[in-house]
Amino acid sequence: MITSLTWPGVSFRTLTPDVCDSDSRLDRDFYVEGGLLGGDSQITIHRDSPEDAGFREIFVSLDGKQLVMLRHGESFTTEVIPGRHRLRAHNTLFWKTHELLLRPGEHARFTAINRAGWATFGLLFFLGAMPIYLTFERDRAPVTAKSHSS
Repeated sequence: MITSLTWPGVSFRTLTPDVCDSDSRLDRDFYVEGGLLGGDSQITIHRDSPEDAGFREIFVSLDGKQLVMLRHGESFTTEVIPGRHRLRAHNTLFWKTHELLLRPGEHARFTAINRAGWATFGLLFFLGAMPIYLTFERDRAPVTAKSHSS
C-alpha cells in the first residue's frame, strides 16, 4: 500500500513497512555481487596432526548449533556470515571455546588434536578408561621475512 503526504507545493511518497518490492535490491547478495560488501567468511577445522592419538571423536559446534563430528584424518569447511561467532569443540571430557570476529572474506583455520597424556595408557590398563586431552587452536598464517638487498 502506498501512502502519500502532501504539503502545499511538495508531494512526499513513502512505502509502508509491510510492503516489499518483489525485485528489491536491498538484499545482501546484491551488495556482495556489486563488490560493496565482502563475501561470506569460512571456517575450516582439520584433524590430521601426527600428534593425534587417533581415537575418540571431536564434536564441533558454532553459535550453539552442532556443526560436525571429526574423526582422525578428517577436515571440515563451512561458510559463515561475517561477524561475531562462538566456536566450541569437545571430546566428551574436555571443552575448548574460541570467540571469533570474522571479517568479510576471511578464512579462519583451526587444528583439533586429541592428545594422550603421560599417564593415559597406564590408566587404560588399570581403569579400562583413559583421559584424552583436547587441543583446539587457531592456525596462524606463516610469517615470511622480506629480504633486503644492499
